[in-house]
Amino acid sequence: MILGTIIVDAIIYDAQSLKDKRSVLKSVSTRIRQRYNVSITESDHQDVWQRTQWIVVSVGTARTQVEKELQRALTVIDNHPDLEVTTVDWEWL
Repeated sequence: MILGTIIVDAIIYDAQSLKDKRSVLKSVSTRIRQRYNVSITESDHQDVWQRTQWIVVSVGTARTQVEKELQRALTVIDNHPDLEVTTVDWEWL
């Protein structure tokens, strides 16, 4: 069994309040959960308007399968117009 994790830091430039931030985060995380076999959660910067950190996790029997799912989730985050991804850290267990 392979467990893959990506930690994604991003900036939300247009957020003027926590409500604006949560709207963007909910939109992205809901889209990822509905389409891909991954778990996603905000792990840091909960009280900061324009920053976020997500942890995205996938589990599978083959590393290539897990990597594809995580890459697809990362593509959704990367292509969202309200976000700019600053760092991505990959971890394998």
